[in-house]
Amino acid sequence: MSSSVSPVEKALLRGKWPAKIQDIPSTVADLAKAVVEGRFRDALTSPSSRELFHVQLGKFNMPFDQAFDLTPRSSAGPVETELLRLTLAVACLHAFVQLNWTGPDLDVHPLEVISMESAEVTEESVNEKAISELAQCGEPAYHLTKVAAFLRLAQILLALPYDHCQSALWWRLRVTFVHQQVLDEPVPQTPGLLATLEPLLANLSAEPDLAGRLILEEGLLEHQLSQDRSAADLFVQAAKTTALEFELTGALGKRTKFQQVDLSQLVLLAESHLPDDDDTMVIAGSRNSAEETVAGKPQEQQPNIPETIALNDDTLLEQTEFTSSNPSALGSRLSHIDPSSQPPLNPLDQCILLAMCLNVKNTSPSHGLTNEQMAPYISRVISHPRNWSVHTMALLLRSRLESSRTRTVERSTLQLQALIDQMPTADSTLQERLLFFYSILLPSKWELERELALRFLSLGVVRSALEIFERLEMWEEVVKCWVTLERPEKGITIVRDLLEGRKAEAEEIVSRGKIASASRREIHDNAREAKLWCILGDLEPDNAVEHYERAWKISKGSSARAMRALGGYYFARAKFTEAITCLKRAVAINPLFSRSWFILGCAAMRVEDWEEAKNAFARCVAIDEDDAESWNNLASMYLRIGTTSGKKDSEDEADGTDERSTDEPTKSITFSNKLLAFRALKQGLKFSYDNWRMWSNYMIVAMDVGELAESCRALGRVVEETSDKAGADSVDIDVLERLVAAVTRGSTNPEDEGAEGGEEAAAQNPNEGRGLLGSVSRLFEQILLPRVSSPRVFRAYARLLTWEGRWEEALKAYLDGYRTGVAGTMQKGETDVERWREAVGEVGEIVDVLRNFGPRVEGSKWQLQGRSIVRTFIGRTREFEDEPEWARLMEIQEELSQKEDDN
Repeated sequence: MSSSVSPVEKALLRGKWPAKIQDIPSTVADLAKAVVEGRFRDALTSPSSRELFHVQLGKFNMPFDQAFDLTPRSSAGPVETELLRLTLAVACLHAFVQLNWTGPDLDVHPLEVISMESAEVTEESVNEKAISELAQCGEPAYHLTKVAAFLRLAQILLALPYDHCQSALWWRLRVTFVHQQVLDEPVPQTPGLLATLEPLLANLSAEPDLAGRLILEEGLLEHQLSQDRSAADLFVQAAKTTALEFELTGALGKRTKFQQVDLSQLVLLAESHLPDDDDTMVIAGSRNSAEETVAGKPQEQQPNIPETIALNDDTLLEQTEFTSSNPSALGSRLSHIDPSSQPPLNPLDQCILLAMCLNVKNTSPSHGLTNEQMAPYISRVISHPRNWSVHTMALLLRSRLESSRTRTVERSTLQLQALIDQMPTADSTLQERLLFFYSILLPSKWELERELALRFLSLGVVRSALEIFERLEMWEEVVKCWVTLERPEKGITIVRDLLEGRKAEAEEIVSRGKIASASRREIHDNAREAKLWCILGDLEPDNAVEHYERAWKISKGSSARAMRALGGYYFARAKFTEAITCLKRAVAINPLFSRSWFILGCAAMRVEDWEEAKNAFARCVAIDEDDAESWNNLASMYLRIGTTSGKKDSEDEADGTDERSTDEPTKSITFSNKLLAFRALKQGLKFSYDNWRMWSNYMIVAMDVGELAESCRALGRVVEETSDKAGADSVDIDVLERLVAAVTRGSTNPEDEGAEGGEEAAAQNPNEGRGLLGSVSRLFEQILLPRVSSPRVFRAYARLLTWEGRWEEALKAYLDGYRTGVAGTMQKGETDVERWREAVGEVGEIVDVLRNFGPRVEGSKWQLQGRSIVRTFIGRTREFEDEPEWARLMEIQEELSQKEDDN
């Protein structure tokens, strides 16, 4: 493949035609210029296009990729031929996007482009055929997609080999990006798609606008596939490529009309370093015009700015008013920027900020803090409109954020309606609308309307939502509306009418050019019919298996949804073998559903297929790294592999909350598996910090792999989360004593412990001796002792203090342990002999402690203290005078009296 990108290719990528292009055949140059300027009819109805899109007689019933010859009949060279194919592919893709995304209405139709020798073919049949072919991995394409043939033609043209047009790889990425949005659910991308773009990216390194745009679009595709970590990395890389400087910081300001005291407000400072083009200057003509628009004067907007609905609230300001000219963060790189008057950003940099805003939403919990983090990104873009599509995306994101707040939900809904209404208008040029379309995640027209209907549904306006869903023929949502209205039987009737061909709206018949007297409505798309059977299976549990199996049969084994639903049905009824079979089929067709992998893993656990379960949970965390439950189960599987026991606990683990999973015999578990389990739990706890069961598992596994500092931290978290209810039982005494033993095994002299490197070397290992001492001491002093009163805890603490030579505190800890133990809590009148004998042993132990520690504590009256303890115990338990151990108590008392007399 050629190592350089031609000027025509760059013009197509940028969406702008340069003043002069040399060494390009005039025919191809004219077509490319028409495409860049949005004159798709001129390009697609040209003689070159008609030659390329010719269908021979009788070949229309074949798949599109076989119906066209796609070989130009003119004697053009290979470079010109590839440029022609690429130009027409771009024209087809742009035409498809124009009608289904950006508007305004398209002035060319597929049959005006496709030349064929048959008069029986209609626009409707061409569209239905294309929609059917766009289905992938069992996921149907939206059945009301318009001019779907253009997207299919773009796919076919770009799938051809290109030896001279390197940018064809980029356009394949864009086609994939658009195709994903047409499908019901995302499907896996072509293997190695992003890897093939690396040479192109290297060739564009000298042009930061193109390189940054390519990286951004790669990140958006990863975002579509829920690969949010890699998407975030790509967004940051795109910002570095374009030299975008940005910083989320704070500045003094006001958010309400009656606010008297300036408070620190979150603000995004950003500055572009890309050169500005003449046609991307601020739309309204000045830097402050956009701010005036946002401030509540939508009637004065320029005609090519999307309508911005004013808030008109009696308390909230339209936007934050910053009273400080400098950000509050010290040492800010962008301290020269005034938060209230920031410079306009390059539209590409605005796209990058909006992409980062999307990623904040996907990688953070759904709470107020997330909204607060996203709002500054959006405000920074809205403050200076630079492009119609980018500004539309920013307003849409703001509408989504405001939908959850009482004071802003009205504007949120009105703004969404305004964005939908502007699509068919001609308030901006088509060229401007397409300029940055592939650099933002702008929803299609039907997705925007669906979002509006869902907004109505969340507000309780069910009837309005139902009308929109019925017009869009989104039958699954229609059924949900009827269920919300407590009329599920109406939903069942609708689905059955669709399947049996009895339902067809009059408007649909007219718009599709159908004859009104048609006997029934046929469903040509098997994937769509299979989806309807799946919906019916969800509505009729008694016949669910029959409906799901019929969906699978109709789809000819391609409906992942049918197998997902059937697998879930079997799992809920404890038919785990059948569930595994169905779910394996589902994930083989579309492996992007983490829930399917999770249920598959749980089913494999129930049949004790640990290896299969491990693989399933590994796929879960590969798809969704934030899935703490899957991390926990993955760790459990690492500990199961290689063991022969574990049947009794396998059912408990399937819900991902088995605190006993690590209590199994570990003699046959390899150290490498324990280490993998440790790492899995450590990763999962990042996303489930309050899950005490996971902390308990982590504590035990950490102890097994020698990570005693982590085990100490985990024990503290378990106690913090459970001590209110469990009390002393929240402490794993065995683990605690092992931690103390690990510290006290070391030498009390730091120089002896770290003979080769002194005290610093001794403290380097955080899992033993003095390196672990700080963690264990904090565990006792800050977590355990303020919450728990347990004799074994006090004794363990006393041993630690003894090792440190803190005799007085150690003695106090031993005495506290005695008071909370059996002997200290024994009451007069008790008759349990075994309990009394245990208490006698504790009395002897505490007296021995006093003998050993008392002389080391300055001013200690340990003999008196010992006699008091023995005398009190004897006074409470005189009922046991006839027991042999009573003589031992008398001996202890006598010995203490003798020592006191000697002193």
